Amino acid sequence: MTGFRTASRRTVHRGRKFDLEVLRLVRTSAPRRPALTREVVRHPGAVVVLPILDDRRIVLVRVWRITLARWSLELPAGTLEPAERPIRCAARELIEETGFRAATLTPIARFHTSPGMSDELMRAFVARGLTPVGQRPEEDELIAPRIRTIDDVLRLIDRGQIHDAKSIAAVLLAERQGFF
Repeated sequence: MTGFRTASRRTVHRGRKFDLEVLRLVRTSAPRRPALTREVVRHPGAVVVLPILDDRRIVLVRVWRITLARWSLELPAGTLEPAERPIRCAARELIEETGFRAATLTPIARFHTSPGMSDELMRAFVARGLTPVGQRPEEDELIAPRIRTIDDVLRLIDRGQIHDAKSIAAVLLAERQGFF
């Protein structure tokens, strides 16, 4: 099987959450063919958390997404800080975005969010044993918790009203793994 070798890379933007690189790639099977240029988002990784209350309802968040210029109903999630372990990030984001602390965080999956343009690896967790401790959103977040039954959440997914891939993936994986 053939692939590509990176001939050069150049960081063209360093951001708060991710960097943008321009890669020059050469085919390993045909090195004389013209090189390809591709832009790649370099991301430190992230987490998504599926908080399940004792009564089996799910805590979602309604968040204003600047990229979409609209509100989005999602599971709480966030980017890893430098040297932060994913489980620690999941615990931190859960409190920040929902105001709940989890007694347990169970890893259920790892997946690449958009491998055609980014190296972001997301880890999904199920949070249980939730205790209210007060929401602590970041300064730039417009976010509010929303509690729904699993049937409501599945219906919203089916109707396209939850359109966030990480939330859809985490809910459906947790359902398949018997968390409900």
